[in-house]
Amino acid sequence: MSWLTKFLTSSIGRKLIMSLTGLFLILFLVVHLAGNLQLLINDQGSSFNGYAYMMTHNPLIKVIAFGNYFFIILHAIQGIMIALANRKAKGSKYAVSTNATASWSSKNMAILGTLILAFICIHMGDFWYKMKFTDQLAMVSVDGMDMQVKDLYSQVKNTFSTWWLVLIYLVGLATLAFHLWHGFQSSFQSLGINHKKYTPFIQSVGKIFSIVIPLGFAIIPIIYFADAMEWINYFS
Repeated sequence: MSWLTKFLTSSIGRKLIMSLTGLFLILFLVVHLAGNLQLLINDQGSSFNGYAYMMTHNPLIKVIAFGNYFFIILHAIQGIMIALANRKAKGSKYAVSTNATASWSSKNMAILGTLILAFICIHMGDFWYKMKFTDQLAMVSVDGMDMQVKDLYSQVKNTFSTWWLVLIYLVGLATLAFHLWHGFQSSFQSLGINHKKYTPFIQSVGKIFSIVIPLGFAIIPIIYFADAMEWINYFS
C-alpha cells in the first residue's frame, strides 16, 4: 500500500482528492439548498421542521452526513497542503510564474476556503449543534407526524432577524461564490476533463452555478430579515 500512500500525498494525488471531494460538496450544496428552500413555504415551519427531523434521524442520511463532514475536513486539509506547497515553490529561485493571467479567485482559493470553513463552523454551531446537543429548541407538532419535533424553524427565524448575523451569512455566501467561481471548473480540470470543446461549457456552467447556488441560499436570510423588519409588509 506504500504506492497508494505516495500517490495520495503527491501533488497529483492531492489535486485528485481536492477535485473529488470538491465535486461531492458541490452536489451537497444542491441537496442542502433544496431542503432549505422549504423555509420559504408559508406553513409556519412545518415542512422545514419535518425535513430537519428526517435529516437528523434517518440512518442512511446520518451516514452520508458524517461522510460529508469528513470530506469537508479532508478538502480543507488538502487545500492547505496545496497552498503551502505552492508557496514553497514560489520561494524557489527556479520557480516560474504561470498564473500571471489567473483570476483573483484562483489566486486566493486558500484564503477563501479558510473563510468558508470558519463560516461553516458558525453555521453548524448556530443550528446543528443547538438541535443535536442542547434543549434550547421547543418541541412542536408537524403535519403528517404523530410526534413532536424540535422547532429548528424558530431558531432560523430568530437568527435571521439579527442584522449582524445576516451580514455574516451574506459575506460567507459571497465568499462561497468566489470559491466556486474557480473551484467548479478546476475540479473537472484536475480529473483530466480538459478539452477545447467541453471546457468552455464546463466553465460557463460553473460560473452560473457559483452565482445561482449562493444566491439561492442568500434569499432566505434576506427575506426573513425583511419580514422581521416589516419591510415586506411595507412594500406589499
